[in-house]
Parts: sequence; structure tokens; C-alpha cells
Amino acid sequence: MHNHQKYMRRCLDLAKLGERRVAPNPMVGSVIALNDKIIGEGFHQFFGGPHAEVNAINSVKDQKLLTESTLYVNLEPCAHFGKTPPCSDLIIEKQIPNVVIGTIDPFAKVAGRGIEKLRNAGCNVIVDVLKEKCIELNRRFFTFHKERRPYIILKWAETSDGFVDFERTTTDFGMPTWITNEMARIAVHKQRSTEMAIFIGTETALHDNPSLTLRDWYGKQPLRIVADRNQRLHNELKLFDGSAETITITSEKYSGDRNCTNVIMQPNGNVIEKMLAYLYEKDVQSVIVEGGPTMLQSFIDANLWDETHRYIGQISFGKGIKAPTFNASHVKFDRFYNSELRIYRNERLLSE
Repeated sequence: MHNHQKYMRRCLDLAKLGERRVAPNPMVGSVIALNDKIIGEGFHQFFGGPHAEVNAINSVKDQKLLTESTLYVNLEPCAHFGKTPPCSDLIIEKQIPNVVIGTIDPFAKVAGRGIEKLRNAGCNVIVDVLKEKCIELNRRFFTFHKERRPYIILKWAETSDGFVDFERTTTDFGMPTWITNEMARIAVHKQRSTEMAIFIGTETALHDNPSLTLRDWYGKQPLRIVADRNQRLHNELKLFDGSAETITITSEKYSGDRNCTNVIMQPNGNVIEKMLAYLYEKDVQSVIVEGGPTMLQSFIDANLWDETHRYIGQISFGKGIKAPTFNASHVKFDRFYNSELRIYRNERLLSE
């Protein structure tokens, strides 16, 4: 294996340690090597904290060795002042002669400027080492900045015969229909912990009365978003219990106080695209859509999705509400005893 790839793989392993703690920043790891030995390494540990390159440089005991070393990083060093100073400036200041980068940063304030600054200062810069793996790790970050919208994950559970629910009457409202087992539900909460928001529609809120919070995993509570165009939701729902930030999307302002942020979106035009544009402005980089089949199908038909997480239980209903339909091949498969998870990727993205 080429040494550049070896050290870049280490950068990716380090970067993953920042998962759930650095968003909306990307996950970044950095390694400093000399004579085929690692003399320093670090990763971006929390949002607003020092970047990976800074931590790696500071970890080198003998700073004089930096002038002979190679710095590896899975994402282009920043070239602008944000919450921290530019990493490219520090690399130049420390006179590190060689820099190997996994991929260019898509963020407009960087986007090649860090590489340009390093090369202008005389650094030998190599780019695109394990590029695909580096983009894969930060696919939410890349989608957000390239598509100007959050990374969209569609999620539902269906029976072995393809139903997401049975036909309910109002007496059946207020409780979710459990299709998969407890292990699969823990996996759902783990997934929630890595995403920034969850979006559902009015029917799901009324039928299931979900909390949409982390209870079986640790992490920051995701932003809860619910569409309530005709203001049918009542205050007693768990969505309004104050346990997590909640946004309601309506066509008119609520008449009374409610424990949420009320966002007005007129029904004219594409409401989904309006919602995604709003989340982009709020710096929300990923959203799980956990609505009913009508809402999920609308995202599929508009080709506005990046991943689909399809949980399949062993039980069957015989009849009921059919699961959404789509055309894609699953790229990952997990089994949780008598339940399974199939993860699909949008072929549009796989072909890019």
C-alpha cells in the first residue's frame, strides 16, 4: 500500500471520532509523518474547537521536526477566519514542506483557496488521495454545500408483505404501530443521533403521537419539524412537550401559544423545496423524513432523497397502508434478529 493511502486511512479513522460532535462542521482527521513514522495526529473534536491540523501540529513534541515532515488531512485546510484562524496559515507558519489532502473543501470560503495559499507559500501539495472515501465520510457536508439543501434520509418500517400500517380509526390514534423489534428501534435512535433534524407530516403526528427524541441512544436531540398546514395538531401531543426544539410549518400563524417555532409557508409552489431552503438557511445539514407513505412518496417522486432506510419486520398485515415504491438497489444490509434494515442510495448520486 502506498504510504499516502496508509496515512490518509488513519486520517479518516481519526475523523470519525468527531461524529455527532462537530456538525455542522465536517469530520476531519490529520496525521503528521516523518521517515514513515507518525510523529503527531489529531482530529476536530467539537464544533467551535481547534481544527484537526491544529491538534495534530500541537501534538508533535519536537516542533523543529515539522520543517521536515508531511501533514496529511482528509479535507482541504481552511483559508478563512471562522471560529478559529485559518489552518493553512498555521501550516505555512510552521514551515511544513509537504501537505497531502484527501479532497477539496466544497465550502465557498475555502473551495481551493487553502490549496492555493499553501502552494503560493512553497508547499508541495498533493490532492485527491482516497478522494471517494473522504467525500463519503462527509457526504452530508458535501451535499449541503453543493446542492444547497440538507442531506435527505427517507426512513420507514414495513411488514413482510409490504405495509407500513393497518387501516386505523380515530380510536386507534395516539400510539405507533410496532413492526420491527427492539434492536431495530435502537438502531433508529442511533441513526437519529447522527442527523440534525427529523421531519414528519400531520397524519403521522396524529396517528402515532411520536416523541422523535433520543431515548435509546446518546447524543444531541435532533430538531423536530412537523408539517401542519391546516393546523390540526393539538397542544397535548408529545411534539410540544418541550423536550426538544420543534418547528411547525403552517400556512397561517397559530392563534394561541404553542411550545414551538411556527414557520409560515404558503401552499403555492413546492412546499418541500421551500422547507429544504428554510433548513439550508438554518444551517441544518441533514434531515430524516419519517412521515407517512404519501409524504415519503412525494420526496421519491421529486427525486429529493440521498439515502433510504427501509426497515422490514417479520410480521404481516394482509392489508393496510402500502409502503412507498421506488427503484434502487440496496447498498447495505443489517439484520436485527427477526428484523432487517436495507439502506439504499440515490443512483443519481452514485453515478456522480
